[in-house]
Amino acid sequence: MSIPGSRNQYVDFLRGVSIILVLLLHFALAYHLSDSILGTLFSKKVISSITRNGNYGVTMFFVISGFLITSKSVERYKQLGSMNVLQFYLMRFARIVPTLLLLLFILVILSLTSLTIFHNSSSSNVSMFTTILSVLTFWHNVLMEKAGYFNYCINILWSLSVEEVFYFAFPILCIIFKKERFILPVWIALIILGPIYRSFHTDDEIIALYGYWSCFDAIALGCCAALIAKKYSITGNWGKLLSWFAVALVTVTYFYSGIMNNVVYGVSLMAIGTAVLLIQTHNKERFKILSTNIITRIVCWFGKCSYELYLFHIIILALMKTIVSREQLGSYTKVLWLLTFLIISSLLAEVISRYYSEPLNKKLRQLY
Repeated sequence: MSIPGSRNQYVDFLRGVSIILVLLLHFALAYHLSDSILGTLFSKKVISSITRNGNYGVTMFFVISGFLITSKSVERYKQLGSMNVLQFYLMRFARIVPTLLLLLFILVILSLTSLTIFHNSSSSNVSMFTTILSVLTFWHNVLMEKAGYFNYCINILWSLSVEEVFYFAFPILCIIFKKERFILPVWIALIILGPIYRSFHTDDEIIALYGYWSCFDAIALGCCAALIAKKYSITGNWGKLLSWFAVALVTVTYFYSGIMNNVVYGVSLMAIGTAVLLIQTHNKERFKILSTNIITRIVCWFGKCSYELYLFHIIILALMKTIVSREQLGSYTKVLWLLTFLIISSLLAEVISRYYSEPLNKKLRQLY
């Protein structure tokens, strides 16, 4: 599944693409990037098409997450039915919670300042205690369904609610059904249910994009892709053809229309394309290509720190919005402001990953 003794650069590359799409979306929403010099050079429509569908990046994240969790579980326990449920939860805790707690601590401190961007909106009637509780107990997306977008920095944590609820059930499902042939139908049912559920909520962005049943299909597709990759190796011309098909599917889906105009099937198609790309992780030729190209190496680095980037970039963006408003930036300075945002967010993510997240993760896993 991966090159011994190294990270899977192919997966890191896909994660890097995902997080870059999310970063571009959030910056464009804050500063209208299509009104910059980029909009003049490439047209506003092109820049808008690149930035407007960053939520698909989260869909890709879900697929990658399901793929990695399943493949690593198979590698660790040999069979999914042999999983150690407590160990699975502890491993998940070690990776997710310490970094999340650091983020929430910073956001609570900032909410006590006069910077209103870090406050809950007064119209939501949601206390900060309830907000933090919803994040830590993984129902923040449900709270958003009731209160709307009420906290600029914390609302992005809806995705953790989706993932962790899925992974709470993941080992229990594996233990109950034991065999992969019995587990697969459950995942396939979720894959079928996703677009059906979204079709009933096309008029509600929060439910259609952030609801549990709206997103579980992407994670389930990643889980299925891991089992397929374990059993089948598609190489040579057929492997290349499959990869190009997946790239074309992802690209066309991303640029076809605004995500809410295509929310029923667009999310499914993006997830299927990502899953097909992940099945090719065994192909070592792709690792050689990724390791020799400077651009792909940078994207892989973004993927390596994607969790920290996802959590903390929004604080940087909120502070930047407080310092300089959209109206104060000119056509050229918006691009410089974007580069500043990417550089500062990247450096912060690297520092947190190297000196906090990874050391704590390793120590907690050794303790467990």
